[in-house]
Amino acid sequence: MITSNGETCLDLIHGRLPLPTFLPDATRGVVRSVDSVDLCNVGIKGVMMNTFHLMQSPGTTTVKALGGLHNMAGWDVPIFTDSGGFQIYSLIHENPKYGSISNKGLIFRPENRKEKIQLSPEKSIQLQLKYGADVIFCLDDCTHVDHALEMQKESVKRTIDWAKRSKIEFERAMSCMEFPDNRRPLLFAVIQGGGNFSFREWCAKALLEIGFDGFGFGGWPLDSENNLLLDIVTYTRDLVPYTFPMHGLGIGHPGNILASFRAGYTIFDSAMPTRDARHGRLYVFNEDPATSKLRNDWFSYLYIQDDKHIKSSRPVSPLCDCLCCQKYSLGYLQHLFKIRDCLYQRLATMHNLRFMTQLMASLKKASSPQRH
Repeated sequence: MITSNGETCLDLIHGRLPLPTFLPDATRGVVRSVDSVDLCNVGIKGVMMNTFHLMQSPGTTTVKALGGLHNMAGWDVPIFTDSGGFQIYSLIHENPKYGSISNKGLIFRPENRKEKIQLSPEKSIQLQLKYGADVIFCLDDCTHVDHALEMQKESVKRTIDWAKRSKIEFERAMSCMEFPDNRRPLLFAVIQGGGNFSFREWCAKALLEIGFDGFGFGGWPLDSENNLLLDIVTYTRDLVPYTFPMHGLGIGHPGNILASFRAGYTIFDSAMPTRDARHGRLYVFNEDPATSKLRNDWFSYLYIQDDKHIKSSRPVSPLCDCLCCQKYSLGYLQHLFKIRDCLYQRLATMHNLRFMTQLMASLKKASSPQRH
């Protein structure tokens, strides 16, 4: 991390990324319903894409033929790429019929397809570098907090081993590649360990010894009732010196972002705000985000399908300056939602993402993350 004009940021190949920041998930190379111009217009400074999905569609050769992820998506600012570790959890741990995991990596067998997909720590690094990402992640073995201790232990052992192999492959590649202005991609590792404090400490210490540019909170960050695991999230942050950026992987609920920021996290990504927008749940500040202290009930949800909006000429939020709020009424948005027109999805997505960028600006003013 560097400080420029009083602002903490990451100095990346495709520009400086101010912190704190929210990265919408562009899993398959697109933030659904919006384009790169829309993203820039609502203040998004970076996006998160997914190696596991991109290698399947459109495929690595296609990404390369289109000039890498930035050219393909018309996006000239930073791109983070996830390694595929979360898919190990969501697709294989939860559905063993889809594949298997070993110390070598993972084998995935998509439904209705004959070929199988193989992903090793080395291959994940190679793919992310070919895609031209600014920040890349080591392959990790993701678990849920409720998984058995033996499974958590195996996950940590595997995550550490894969991180060592990823670092070796990354350094080998760096010795063969040239980058403008001596800026190279940053390599982040992911701290696993479920809800076990000793395992988290074991993983963090081992990864710090290997050496990385930043770290992420690994594993599902919510309990069975979808509450943030704030104790383990905070403990994991405290294991890493504050000279390193910390990424709250998958943390996207506004309240959870605020709590995690106060615990010291400065990078967040999630599909939640855009998914909520498409399904009719819009985020609204209850007080001016420019002056809000983010206390008590500082935001609320607006459900576009509610009958009370049928003839409303109000915007979603008078405190928002996005295209949706500046030009269109709630009544019209509800009409678009009911007829399932794609314009609703675009406008609603822009609004929720503008809420997230306003939140990032508010975090800078209202409070600062803890410091060691």
